[in-house]
Amino acid sequence: MSAVPKIELDGLSKAFGANRVLDGVSLAIAPGESLTVIGQSGSGKSVMLKCILGLIRPDAGSIRIDGEDITRLSERDMARVRAKFGMLFQGGALFDSLPVWRNVTFALTRGRNRSAARMKAIAEENLEKVGLGRQVLNLRPSELSGGMQKRVALARAIAPRPEIIFFDEPTTGLDPIRADVINDLITSLVEDLGATAVTITHDMASARKIAHRVAMLYQGEIIWCGPRDQLYESGNPYVDQFVQGRADGPIR
Repeated sequence: MSAVPKIELDGLSKAFGANRVLDGVSLAIAPGESLTVIGQSGSGKSVMLKCILGLIRPDAGSIRIDGEDITRLSERDMARVRAKFGMLFQGGALFDSLPVWRNVTFALTRGRNRSAARMKAIAEENLEKVGLGRQVLNLRPSELSGGMQKRVALARAIAPRPEIIFFDEPTTGLDPIRADVINDLITSLVEDLGATAVTITHDMASARKIAHRVAMLYQGEIIWCGPRDQLYESGNPYVDQFVQGRADGPIR
C-alpha cells in the first residue's frame, strides 16, 4: 500500500456566516480504499464533498490528492485534478435531452474528436458492466425506470476510468432489492477499476456493504472512524443512535 494517501483532509473547516459546517475535519483515505461517510442531514457531508471536488473553497485546512494540496490551485490546475474523478450524483443528474449513449460518454467528448460509432461502442461497453445492453443506447433517460437510470449514471461515472469515484446517496429512491443491486455493482466496479471510493449515504445496509471503513460526521467533526464490521459496535453513543435509527439518545 502506498505511503501517500489518495485523499487526505487535514483540519478542514468551512463556515457560512455564523454557521460552522465543517470544524477541523481530518481524514486519510488510502489508494484503493472505499470510505463511507454517514451523518445527519446538515452535518456537513455534502459540503465536505464539494470541498474535495473543488466546488467550494474551505476557510482553513488542506485537501491533498496524491500528496498535492488542491485548496489553492487555479481553476485550470483544478481541472487537471478533476480528470481523476468520477461522480455518481444523488439524483443521477442525467441529461433528459440526450440519448443514453451520449449521457454515458459525456465526459469523454470534451476536446476529443471521436466518431459517434466509437462513442456508442464505449457506451455499450460500460453499460454492459452495469447490467444494461445496447437496447437502451438510443433511449432517453425518461424512458427508463429509476433503477435503470441509476445504472446509466454509474456507467457514466466509470466511463473515463477514474482513479477516485464519489457516490452521493447512491441508493436514494430505490427499493431494497434494487438498492442492493446497486451496492453490488459499486463494490465490483470499484474493485475492478482499482479506484478509491468515497460514498455519502444514510443507508446503513449500503454503508456496510460498500465500505472498507465508515466515518461519521456530527456537528462538523469526525466523531468516529473505523472498519465497517465495527459500525454497530463503535462504543460511541452518537454513532450507536444513528445507525440504529433511534429517536431517544444524545442526537436531537
